Formats: sequence, structure tokens, C-alpha cells
Amino acid sequence: MLDGVRVIEIEGIGPGPFAAMMLADLGAEVITVHRPGGAVQDHPSARLLDRGKKSILLDLKCPADCRTARDLIAISDALVEGFRPGVMERLGLGPDICMADNPALVYGRMTGWGQDGPKSGMAGHDLNYIATSGALWYASEPGRPPLTPPSLLGDVGGGALYLVAGILAGLIKSRSSGTGTVVDAAIVDGSAHMMALLMSLAPRMERGRSLLDGPHWSRTYACADGGFMSVQCLERKFYDTFLGLMGLSQDPDFNDQHDPRQWPLQTARLAGLFATASTDHWATLFEGTDACAAPVLSPEAAARDPHMMARGTWQQQHGVLQPAPAPRFSDSQPSTAQLPERGQHDAEIRALLARTG
Repeated sequence: MLDGVRVIEIEGIGPGPFAAMMLADLGAEVITVHRPGGAVQDHPSARLLDRGKKSILLDLKCPADCRTARDLIAISDALVEGFRPGVMERLGLGPDICMADNPALVYGRMTGWGQDGPKSGMAGHDLNYIATSGALWYASEPGRPPLTPPSLLGDVGGGALYLVAGILAGLIKSRSSGTGTVVDAAIVDGSAHMMALLMSLAPRMERGRSLLDGPHWSRTYACADGGFMSVQCLERKFYDTFLGLMGLSQDPDFNDQHDPRQWPLQTARLAGLFATASTDHWATLFEGTDACAAPVLSPEAAARDPHMMARGTWQQQHGVLQPAPAPRFSDSQPSTAQLPERGQHDAEIRALLARTG
């Protein structure tokens, strides 16, 4: 889908490399500028975010190597960098210089706090950003410390995916106008933006009393074997199906689906029921129904799930379990992407510069 688009990625950690991987998954030529002397990752899984990319080793503190990076950026469509504000400028690779060389460049900047604001120069990580943005507010039961799947809500959801969306929007503008843009993708902004859907369902913003974090029909339950089942039967017809399969259709305790005062009792009742049987028992009971209940699977278990196997969502490639590219397109299939070694494509990339210089 992005055939003919060239992206330069300045080596970083977390959401920047993930965003660049996604662009590579979508067909872009992504060239990663790796640092000489960086950690050599023996296990292929440690290089997963480099899949489908090309690698060149450049020391950006060396004037000659910095010039090479600048020359690469000048013949590219987009840039991905994830340093604190001001670092790229001090290296001589800030937006003003790079866009003077290449006016159509889409300059993608990935940070936690953003390019400006009181915290923009501070260190931080995923959990700090989503805590400040408001996105961590519902991430637990009332009265318990918030806990989210590491990196999914901040680094990936509010960070990398918003950077990808910004770069794609910038490319559309650049292709039509010849003028590039700077994309300021901040995890605090993206994760806050993601809250719009939840806030449309929970205007009171009171933990434990919204439609998605309080009800007995929207949570996970422990099973007898130590596994867990997820339940989220929001619509009444799905709720009725769930109650029927649980043998609770005629139980007066469950008549009122939306009374927050009843939710603690209803939750306790369901917790007791789920604890009486194994995860496999409950998964089999709900399979093929509209009860909106499913087992909580690890990635390894998900790779063995019949539905996930049918779609090829999880794949073993190059000895590494990895998720397939997403989304999918009717007229484009992703190729089997290699996991490059650091600096593997130095000669090829320098030959490209020689041809275009």
C-alpha cells in the first residue's frame, strides 16, 4: 500500500520503532539509522520491531555521518525520530534544516510529553504519560491501583498509532501540495484523545460506575484452573443469552442489568460461579454463541486458537512468534519480512546515495 514511500527512522526505543515497523508492514521502504556500537541482539525476537526495514550504521555526532543522514533524509518522504525536544536540532537534523533540503518532508516526532509544555523536557515512560493524560483512570476496579497492559495504551495506542496516522495524513498533504509538515505525536495527547469513546459511554467519569468498568457484565473472572474469562455483554439481547447459558435467566438478582447498586452483588455471584469450573469448560460453553464471553489467552495460546489460526493473526517466522501486519487490504498482501542485522544494508544504502547524489 505504501510502495514507493521512503521513510528514515532514527534509532530509538518503543513507540518510534513500532510506528516505523508498521509503515514497513504497509510496504514503505524504511531505512533505520542505527548507532555504531549498539547492543547486538542475539535472539531474533529482540529485533522484531526492525522487521522489514533496512539498516545503516551512522554516528550522528560525527559530522561526516550526520551529513550522510541528512542526505538520506533529503531523498525521503518521511522521518521518524523519538528524542527529547531539541536533540535533533543540536545534531543539525532539526525540521528547519531537513525541510529546507526537502520541502515535501513529513517530519514525524514521537515523544511522551510533546514538543512543548512544562513537562516537555522531563523524562517519563508509558505509565507516567497515560496517568497524566487521564487514560489510566479506569484501569482497575474501584479502590485498587490502576494497572494496564504494559505499553499498549500509551506507547502503542496513544503514541505509535497516532504517529502513523499523522505521517499518513502528512503524506497525503505533501503529495497534493508539495509541502511537508512536522507531526508532533505526544503520548499524552493520543492517549487522552482515545478517551473520547469511553467518555461518550461514561459521562460521570466515576470509577466503578461507568458502563465499561463497573458492571458485572463487563469484567474478567477467575476460573478454577487459574485461567480467566472475559465477559462484556453490554446489549440486552447478549446479556440475556449470557444469563441463559449461566443458568441465571430466572434469577431475580440479575433482572436489573444497569443498576450500579446491584453490580457488587451480581459480580460476587458470577465470580463464585466462574470459580467452580475450568477455563476450557467456560470457553466451550460460550463457543459459537452471542454471549460475548471469551477466555483470556496468552500470545502463545492465542496462536493456537482456531479463529486466530484461520486468520493467520499470529505467525512463526524466522524462529520468532510475531503478529501479522494489520490492517489487511483486498489488493495487497504483506511479504514475509526479514529481521535485519544492524548495519546489514550499509553498502546498498550508500550506493543509493551515490546514484541520487
